Amino acid sequence: MNKKALLCLLLVCVLCAALCACGKKDAQAPKDPGESFAVVTDDKDFSTLRTPGSQEAAYEYKNFFLPGVDGISQPYVGDTMPYYEDGTYYIYYLKEGGDSYNHSVYLATTSDFLNYTEYEDPIIESNRSGGQDGWTGTGSVVKVADQYYFFYTAHAASSSSEYGETLRLAKGSTPTQFEKVDGFEITPPSSLGQKRDFRDPQAYYDAQTGRIDLTVTASQGGVARILKYSMNADLSNVSYDGIIFTNTVGNFWNLECSDTFKLGDKYYITYSAQDDTLWYASSDQPYGPYGEAKTLDGKLFYAAKHVDGPDGAYMVGWARRSESPSSTSEVTGWAGNLIVQKLDQQEDGDLVLVPVGSIRDQFAKRRELKIKTDSQKVEAGARYNYVEAFTSYESFMLTGKFSYTGSGDFGLAFDYNGQAGKYKLVTLSPAKQKLQLQFNEGDTLITETPAALEAGREYTFTYIQEGSVGIFYLDGEASLTVRLYGVSGKSVRLYAENNTVNYTDLREYTR
Repeated sequence: MNKKALLCLLLVCVLCAALCACGKKDAQAPKDPGESFAVVTDDKDFSTLRTPGSQEAAYEYKNFFLPGVDGISQPYVGDTMPYYEDGTYYIYYLKEGGDSYNHSVYLATTSDFLNYTEYEDPIIESNRSGGQDGWTGTGSVVKVADQYYFFYTAHAASSSSEYGETLRLAKGSTPTQFEKVDGFEITPPSSLGQKRDFRDPQAYYDAQTGRIDLTVTASQGGVARILKYSMNADLSNVSYDGIIFTNTVGNFWNLECSDTFKLGDKYYITYSAQDDTLWYASSDQPYGPYGEAKTLDGKLFYAAKHVDGPDGAYMVGWARRSESPSSTSEVTGWAGNLIVQKLDQQEDGDLVLVPVGSIRDQFAKRRELKIKTDSQKVEAGARYNYVEAFTSYESFMLTGKFSYTGSGDFGLAFDYNGQAGKYKLVTLSPAKQKLQLQFNEGDTLITETPAALEAGREYTFTYIQEGSVGIFYLDGEASLTVRLYGVSGKSVRLYAENNTVNYTDLREYTR
């Protein structure tokens, strides 16, 4: 071979090597035109925070609001009572712990569900002298002309009181200050046959009729009911209108925090079955009769109520917590973080929860994955197969598509302490037709919700986590609120067993 031919051959080899290198680089580059990986230098270091409790104390909750620490005590958000007016969402809530006396009502406001302003003083304080309103229970705010009425539950401080719960009222000229109204009280109707469970008034004002309607939760003969009351705008002529909803699903003795509203041409009623999940039923009339009750989320999204805003309807509730972040067997504590999810009405009238647009859109920094491309096949037999794919930052969002061919479980596995046997799983279960949260590598079921899953069909998903609170959305199908302590700074894996799952368009974003 002459020198000229040898030189040409060398040039061809160099060019081929360069093209191969470019090809390898492109395989890891962002798929979307113009979307590049973010250069982030301020990720919180969790390497020294080795306990779930120390991680929890280090979180700076922004979207999933928590009241400020009171001394060394962290208060929590209990039942929420949302109200909207002139660009502001007023989120009243029963405050658990801190400076709150017996679940007094406090307030946080927001215009975007991203940033909250916390009011330090109680809006309605439980009576420190005891009596009928020794504890404050859930209620609601309604505006009538230039007055704001706050109907609330007065829960007796002593079991010796005639009534365990009655309905009382506070009023104000602004939505931030209220005074209790002496002499106004609604007691349980004698037809209930009990005087202990009678609470959570949700008020509605009809300017055309000049009437205020109230829905109230109670039980009759051990069966959970939702009642209706009405009165004039001046609070006169209070009348009991009877039972509008009776529980027929599950053995629930009470349906907490009921709410009714209209979307499109349908009317809905929502409630949290006592210590269970968020349910809804629909009707063609404002107050029933209602059809079959269905679930909206699992047990960790509790006491949620509806609120209308200029860009849609939302459910505002709280994310259940564990009394001990180190527990790997339960998430049962009362009160937690405030969370908001948007309501989406499907063509058949069913409801599904979807991410709040402002929360979703703030996750704009695309992060590199632990896999080389944005696609991944996970194949597994009877043993779990894990593939490291993402990183659990303090706040992050995962998105992607998937399809599957088998019948076994699959989903996301969160590292808890480096041992697979302690992984916390967000599981899609085709065999059970469920979306689940499981601890201890699937041995401990924490919460679940129905999810329609079909082999061979392509789905999209969105997962948003801040601190220890996460919400998994099977887009257009189901949502599941989860609580994951002790996983920050560690890997998030794709997993499967007895299945083959094909993931595509995988993305991870931080704020």
